[in-house]
Amino acid sequence: MTSSAASGYTSPAAAPIKPETYARLMRVATANIANVLLKYGFRNVYLLGLKPLSPSQGQMVGRAYTLRFIPAREDIDSMANYGKETNKHRRAIEEIPPGAVLVIDAFGDTRASSMGDMMAGRLKFRGIKGVVTDGGYRDAPAILDVGLPCFQKQAAPPATPIAMHPIDLDVPVGCAGVAIYPGDVIVGDGEGVVAIPAALVDEVAEQALDTFEYEEFAAKHIARGRSIFGLFPATPESRVEYDKWVAAGRPELD
Repeated sequence: MTSSAASGYTSPAAAPIKPETYARLMRVATANIANVLLKYGFRNVYLLGLKPLSPSQGQMVGRAYTLRFIPAREDIDSMANYGKETNKHRRAIEEIPPGAVLVIDAFGDTRASSMGDMMAGRLKFRGIKGVVTDGGYRDAPAILDVGLPCFQKQAAPPATPIAMHPIDLDVPVGCAGVAIYPGDVIVGDGEGVVAIPAALVDEVAEQALDTFEYEEFAAKHIARGRSIFGLFPATPESRVEYDKWVAAGRPELD
């Protein structure tokens, strides 16, 4: 599939996220999101084993645009073929909609690179929010200089065609053992990456922010010596206390 205008196809990754939903997701922790999704029965949403290139690279939020690799084959995968404009790896960089997150299914392979700094620079210029792979990147220090939030399994400097062949764009994939559908919302922070099914994103964002803000309230009490019993997890009584605190303008605690 393609997201190019010439094809008449519009990727689900191009659908805008509501501004209030985006703002909420930019504030909350991936752990909060995973806990909210558990209430909906979703247990496998966290892309375990993936790490940010730097814990300080910032929050990442965007709809998933996917690239799927399969193992390379010597008669097809060469640097000459890799350089062609029809190569799906290179097409992904030019066809992903602005505002999306590129999710690369590298089938967990770190023998070759899922991306390097030149592609990261192009994605940053085009307004892409970040990249996630269950493989690894080359030129990681230069990618950090680009300023594009990126998550990987581990560094993978060798050239892509050594081990991987790009086979599909904008299709359902498995990344780090999680099913990712185009248009799902991907959130990354200093701990890792979580995927939100597209149909649930607005309500999950609202509930995750509520949980996040309650935990800030609870943390203030715990820092002052209060027991977690009756406080965390929240109880009906502690929620009433929290609501009164919010209504009072979130004053400093005695």
